[in-house]
Amino acid sequence: MRGVTDDARPQDAPLLDELMPWSVAPLRLGRSWIVAPDARTLRTRWDRLVAAEGAEREALFRPSRARTPASAVAALPGRRTGTVRFAREAGPCPAPVRVAHGPFDEQWLLPDHRLIDTARPELWRVAGEPQLFAVEQGYAPGAAGPALLVTAALPEGRSPAGRPGRIRPLFRRPGGREPNLAPGLLDFLGERYGREVDARDWLAWTVAAVRPSPAGCRVPLPAGPEAWAAGVALGRDLLDVQARGALSGTKPRLPGGRRPYVRAAVPARPTTMAYDSGDGALVLDGGRISPVPAEAWEFRVGGARVLEQWFAHRTAPAEPGSLEAIGPAAWPQEWTSELLDLITVLALLGAREPERAAFAARAAGTPGAAEGARALRAAGILPPPARARRPASVLDHREEGPEGQFMLL
Repeated sequence: MRGVTDDARPQDAPLLDELMPWSVAPLRLGRSWIVAPDARTLRTRWDRLVAAEGAEREALFRPSRARTPASAVAALPGRRTGTVRFAREAGPCPAPVRVAHGPFDEQWLLPDHRLIDTARPELWRVAGEPQLFAVEQGYAPGAAGPALLVTAALPEGRSPAGRPGRIRPLFRRPGGREPNLAPGLLDFLGERYGREVDARDWLAWTVAAVRPSPAGCRVPLPAGPEAWAAGVALGRDLLDVQARGALSGTKPRLPGGRRPYVRAAVPARPTTMAYDSGDGALVLDGGRISPVPAEAWEFRVGGARVLEQWFAHRTAPAEPGSLEAIGPAAWPQEWTSELLDLITVLALLGAREPERAAFAARAAGTPGAAEGARALRAAGILPPPARARRPASVLDHREEGPEGQFMLL
């Protein structure tokens, strides 16, 4: 599965950066112990940290230039966490939240601003249903995998190779209000294709038709309504799978009633993951899961196999005595359930990737597609106004500042 490279024609297609103007750089966590594949681990790590004092607490904390136990930091938007300096923290663990720690890898994070180097509070203000986040992958020529991923969970935003992309919320305000689109774009598309177009239609089209380029993702706009309708239909299917059923409300399932099963129990502490292509099975030491379509095993983002990355995040050794070393004593059943779900998601996406890639190539070559950017400029939609690149105003929103003070934004 190879990424589609830029060529002369898509160079004229508008950039996603112009069409979804507000974007945010990836989060920078600063310390790895604040994220884990299970919430219980985070609570145990928190308890260990707050039980320590003085120099021991500081060493476990892992200070950085941005955060130390003495840092004075405001609360994250919408989070009821302490704002006293962490050196004096003695309270209970805040409720962990689900985040996209990497491509298709949902984990848990301690949502405490005192622990995160760069948390991007503007993203936290707009997270929650029905928000979706489009995560543009850092460009790598010839890298296998999609150039744009979509998640309903708050994304960290970094590619497997650590290349920074951009995070683009679909909506600029909580509750699905004010699409993060160039002003006038939806009306322009509605007139162009003779049908009402909403923000999710736009995102679905983008997932189906986007093409990577050195300047960023480009989105061709076809001249006719038939190509638009076909792309939206394809994109909605892919979007729902990527977002784990957030659109349909139904978990993705393989066609024909097929589903991966555990054929031999995963051992307590597996160290290797391999694929048995002859049997269509995923092998974790002595554990065995099948059927696993080859499309799931081969699915890559940024050139890295997603399944291998997912496994490595759960089995990599940690420094003895560190908070990172605190984890489950044995492989939890919930990890196996998540792995089965992930196999299904990757198999569905991988099976349709040739169709999506072919459609994106056709969309870029459709008569009139290359003129999309010029038509948008002629209509006054591009370039977007500077205000569209900034977060929406939240003057009516109160948030707790350092040491319990409140601040108005």
